[in-house]
Amino acid sequence: MDNNNNNQIQNANQNQNENEMKNLEKKVTKNLIKDYSNLLNGNSFKDFSIFVENKSNPFEIKVHKSILSSRSPFFNESLRQESLSISLNQFNKKEMESILNSISKQDFDKLKQFDFFPKSFLVDIQNKVIQDNQKEIENKEKEIEDKWKKEVENKNKEIEENQKENQQMKIEIEEKWKKEIEEKWKKEVENKEKENQQMKIEIEEKWKKEIEDKNKEIEEKWKKENQDLKVEIELRKKFPQFSDSEIVQDIEYVKKLQEWINDNDFFSKMKKGFSAKRDGFNSQNWHKAVDGKGKTLVIIKTKDNFIFGGFTQVGFKYSTGGEYSNDSNAFIFSLRNDKGDRIPAKFTYKQNRAIFSALNSGPHFGNYDFYLVSNLQPGYSNFGNNYNLPNGITYGTNEAKSYLAGSYNKWVVDEVESYFI
Repeated sequence: MDNNNNNQIQNANQNQNENEMKNLEKKVTKNLIKDYSNLLNGNSFKDFSIFVENKSNPFEIKVHKSILSSRSPFFNESLRQESLSISLNQFNKKEMESILNSISKQDFDKLKQFDFFPKSFLVDIQNKVIQDNQKEIENKEKEIEDKWKKEVENKNKEIEENQKENQQMKIEIEEKWKKEIEEKWKKEVENKEKENQQMKIEIEEKWKKEIEDKNKEIEEKWKKENQDLKVEIELRKKFPQFSDSEIVQDIEYVKKLQEWINDNDFFSKMKKGFSAKRDGFNSQNWHKAVDGKGKTLVIIKTKDNFIFGGFTQVGFKYSTGGEYSNDSNAFIFSLRNDKGDRIPAKFTYKQNRAIFSALNSGPHFGNYDFYLVSNLQPGYSNFGNNYNLPNGITYGTNEAKSYLAGSYNKWVVDEVESYFI
């Protein structure tokens, strides 16, 4: 029984030693491949010399002492003895693997020139390194590819996330825009409704104001028309001599004429003895009516609504050749013209030739201050020759010539009325 146990223990120890040797061999081989790869890439360190004796040509190999001391049982003893060189005279695979772990590429190439190493050993080592390098390259490529794929995947994911984020942002912007537009529209509608309401109020106020103004205007117009009617009635009643006049329809004109003539007896008894519209536009008809009547009032109205005339105490006379008469009480007047701020106005006689009597001429005051030709059309006005002009107006100027009738000779007579007893 004890023998069996001992055998089992021995077998177990032996198996353990074998496993340790296999693991050590794997480790050494792995390190050898790794170091050989470094060797081929020129990454070795050299600080320990090994002399390999060959019959034809001995040479020196430099290795790293730390690798030799840690991996080569063969060299451990030499290192402990502080030996700086080791001589080998025959090939030993295990020891050479340890040496090859750290030799330089230059020395390795040098070794291949000799028959010291079996060719198959060097080829196996080199192929193994190449395979490992290839595998490492493939692993590196795979690692790069995986990294690239991962980066692409992450990038795509990032893009997708960005797209989602952009889509969400777009939705939010659209919603915000829609809300802003809707709020703006509502606000505009509210403002428009307020404006319409305000406009409605303003229109109603304006309409009320217009109605009030119109009513006021109608009322004032009615009052004025009523007043005018009263004035006309008063005019007809108080001054019947002007009841059928087409020129004198303003009681203020009548009052001015009464004031200027300053002869109430004549003014109350005078009558309209001539009307061009009634009796004809003819100077002979006019003379037939007025000659020899003494005091005479002549009133002329143009197509442009200028109203002017003259008064003489001596009166006109029958004359075929024409004759001037002096009259210190004669005057010219303007009841309406385009100088509204200066009328009604009276202009007194200043010298000689107050009136002119001629059968082929109508009313003629002064030396052409104003007169009408044989058919009472056209008329002429050279105001200021024998009658005083308004202050500030000079004789012979256009202003003087146009004062009574609007121009010197381009005015057209609408009506001529003459009053006498």
